[in-house]
Amino acid sequence: MTETTPQTQSMPRINEPAPDFKAKTTHGEKKLSDYRGKWLILFSHPADFTPVCTTEFMGFAREADTFKAMNTELLGLSIDSNYAHIAWVRSIKEKFGVDIPFPIIEDISMNVASAYGMVHPGASDTQAVRATFFIDPEGIMRAMVYYPMSNGRSIAEFVRLMQALQTADANKVATPEGWQPGQDVIVPPPQTAPAAEARAGEGYNTVDWYFSTRKL
Repeated sequence: MTETTPQTQSMPRINEPAPDFKAKTTHGEKKLSDYRGKWLILFSHPADFTPVCTTEFMGFAREADTFKAMNTELLGLSIDSNYAHIAWVRSIKEKFGVDIPFPIIEDISMNVASAYGMVHPGASDTQAVRATFFIDPEGIMRAMVYYPMSNGRSIAEFVRLMQALQTADANKVATPEGWQPGQDVIVPPPQTAPAAEARAGEGYNTVDWYFSTRKL
């Protein structure tokens, strides 16, 4: 049986602890604490055996090694039984030749989906929308991305976002729109008037006192 805290519909918030959970999955019981020391991408899908979800799961599977190289684990979820998950994974292997290497949470009770704000009544009262959560090695929510049921997510964007998050953390910088590894990063703007005055002489590519970039 799936357990989670809290058990009412809520909405997690960035830079706060991700909701705890303990859940049955296709790889045995999993808890949020199992992922301490690693990044976790927790993502929901509306239902097993649906075409858009199938393409997404194959996309995540193809990038699983890329995520693993970034110390990142994948964990799926839908409001379906473990048996349905197992049958669907086997079908994807048989029909498309793609192995799904990551676990999928059974959430018939909707406890995890409710704790993470995955159920949006305007879309469906009984299915989770396409929600994706980036949780850091300390269990802190770092990013959330929601898609409608009708449109598949871009797994390449999630790879890029994870690279950007880890780069920002490691170097105390920010990243611009569409940033890719190897491109310049944004230096945090000065916080005082004297610091703003000194910024132009600090060796960065400074367009204005608040906008400076540098190479890593």
